[in-house]
Amino acid sequence: MLAGKKILLGVTGSIAAYKAAVLTRLLVKSGAEVRVLMTPSSKDFITPLTLSTLSKNPALSEFQNDSTGQWNNHVELGLWAEVFVIAPASANTLAKMASGICDNLLMATYLSARCPVFFAPAMDLDMLKHESTVSNIEKLQSFGNLLVSPAHGELASGLTGFGRMAEPEEIMDVLTQHFSQSNILKGKNILVTAGPTYEAIDPVRFIGNHSSGKMGYAIAEAFAKLGATVTLVSGPTNQKLTNPSVKVIKTISASEMCEACVKYFPFSDIAVLSAAVADYRPSSVASQKIKKSGSTLTLELIQTEDIAATLGKMKKPGQLIAGFALETENEKANAEKKLFSKNFDLIIINSLNDPGAGFAADTNKIGILDRQNRMKEFPLKPKKEVARDIINAIIENLQA
Repeated sequence: MLAGKKILLGVTGSIAAYKAAVLTRLLVKSGAEVRVLMTPSSKDFITPLTLSTLSKNPALSEFQNDSTGQWNNHVELGLWAEVFVIAPASANTLAKMASGICDNLLMATYLSARCPVFFAPAMDLDMLKHESTVSNIEKLQSFGNLLVSPAHGELASGLTGFGRMAEPEEIMDVLTQHFSQSNILKGKNILVTAGPTYEAIDPVRFIGNHSSGKMGYAIAEAFAKLGATVTLVSGPTNQKLTNPSVKVIKTISASEMCEACVKYFPFSDIAVLSAAVADYRPSSVASQKIKKSGSTLTLELIQTEDIAATLGKMKKPGQLIAGFALETENEKANAEKKLFSKNFDLIIINSLNDPGAGFAADTNKIGILDRQNRMKEFPLKPKKEVARDIINAIIENLQA
């Protein structure tokens, strides 16, 4: 699975740098093409000669080769790699990655990389638990970087706890799984909805909600990374896509979003309806701004188009629909009712009662319920990780 893959290995200043030699050897043995970047402090723990010999390429740590004057082009390195693995990732390097400090070749390449970035922390247990390190790891995950969790065991300090860098064999398993899934959805057409809808009251005002669109955009990006063709129908949001292959259809109202979904759903294998669509809209829209008069204003509201129910009725054999249920009480019971009434295959449940979940946050805490009443619950995670959990559940459903 790794044969012919272009893998950039970043090594930082940690006693666990010795494991980089084993990882390099395993990668080369698997047929991967490996280039190694070293921070200056990493050379106190392992020599460039060792990693150069094992990788069959120069181990680079400076922007310029002193003997030849040749420039080690960090932009070219970042574009060359299919995967960038930083192992070990010291607390110092994690902080630089999180804040964008660019004071060495490894960091300049990290900021230039367009490929997935895996990082494997290695440090003492109290350093790993420190609020700043926890915050930096969470921030890196929110950027889309992929954590290879540290292991529990004896540390260089003599203490025992979490902080050991994952073993090279574990990192190999992570990379193998990554490449095995990289095109698992190739040929599949995906429809994703995201963001709020705005229902006009007059040319100035509207009825809306607090949805940011972060969850739906993360789902669209994650599908695209797995080789799928993705159409994202988005309500008004400030979110931006980093994957240019996702087709975006911008809408404002529930009516516009429904029209776009009805247009694209017949050609879709999978639909994930994460948009927070307004249930009601004003029965009439004033042509001019409504002026303040009196102490009250009465609006007559009528139901909007039910996009979920509409697509559920259109669904044909072979199509899958996953919907969302954002609840404030009786979460599972309400979600189960919606699962069947809308003809969903899966429903993703989240509750505004869970700290860190819901609108606008960078994190979410979900449960996924299927039509056999099987419920899988997940801890609070960055929304980009939540997106992968949702897609994995969809893939499992397709393969069942």
